[in-house]
Amino acid sequence: MNDPIIQLKGLTKCYGTFKAVDHLDLAIDKGEIFGLLGPNGAGKTTTILMMLGLTDPTTGTVQVCGYNATTNPIAVKRKVGYMPDSVGFYDNMTALENLIYIARLNGLPEHEILQRAIETMEQVGLKNDMHKKTSAYSRGMKQRLGLADVLIKQPDIIILDEPTLGIDPTGVKDFLMLIKQLSKQQGLTVLLSSHHLHHVQQVCDRVGIFVAGKLLVQGNIGTLSGNLFGKEGYAISVTLAQPVAEPWQHRAALQTLGNITQVSIEEKTLEISCDCDITPAIVRFLVQEGYDIMSVHKKEYGLDDIYQKYFENNSTENITNEKSVSFFQRPFFKKYKNG
Repeated sequence: MNDPIIQLKGLTKCYGTFKAVDHLDLAIDKGEIFGLLGPNGAGKTTTILMMLGLTDPTTGTVQVCGYNATTNPIAVKRKVGYMPDSVGFYDNMTALENLIYIARLNGLPEHEILQRAIETMEQVGLKNDMHKKTSAYSRGMKQRLGLADVLIKQPDIIILDEPTLGIDPTGVKDFLMLIKQLSKQQGLTVLLSSHHLHHVQQVCDRVGIFVAGKLLVQGNIGTLSGNLFGKEGYAISVTLAQPVAEPWQHRAALQTLGNITQVSIEEKTLEISCDCDITPAIVRFLVQEGYDIMSVHKKEYGLDDIYQKYFENNSTENITNEKSVSFFQRPFFKKYKNG
């Protein structure tokens, strides 16, 4: 892509002596889905407000769609759709009536509004519910209608602040897949702010870990995993039909396949660590040696592993806010492993 549509340089926001955002540098490419990750209070929403020109930075610059968001916020608002974590509607009106009202507020030509509103409702999967009053809508349906509010003006960028908050697991999956589909079909740039790791991992091209006002690291999951885990980057678990006793006679021969850093054995299971994916070679070797293979599992490091490994290696050096560090060490953080 290499076509930045959002550029933040040295972006800082202070409230008195407190730095909510601390010298943030970030470039997001056109058509990209970028996940801004971090605990509540990390500075994500403050950053978004500066992108929209709703609050001025203390220092630094924000360029969105070629416009300075601080000096030309109206131009930015015409190009960007923003959905906050809690979306409000007029409950005495139908969903379609709400959307038509939003279209008028956005200055759409009157003769286009009805048709565009209906098409947008179809896009977000609310075609059969557009004439229901929003008081009868579930949380997931309201989030879809909130997305329709954002899309009705056909923006170049959509910014979603905690969009999956309070939605059931099935609704979350459907909502995220809808975002991904719309991004591909329309070339939309999406900035998704969240503290739900598993949700973000499903749709984002790149992610940034944001803590205590600082962007600690950014990149795609594969790059971050490679940088953090190095030679541990691939872990292959092979379950055999028969137990393997130590000392294992084929250990040395297996390691000659190359790039294998460790082989551990637990009854019928071989745990093999290597710095590149040689799963096919391992399977061929074991079959040639007469082993019956019951299953092969290749571990892929996800955002939860990246979070834990990154903070394990860098927390004392890179994070100055102890409360933010402790967030990732508390027991309830474990729930993110299960999505």
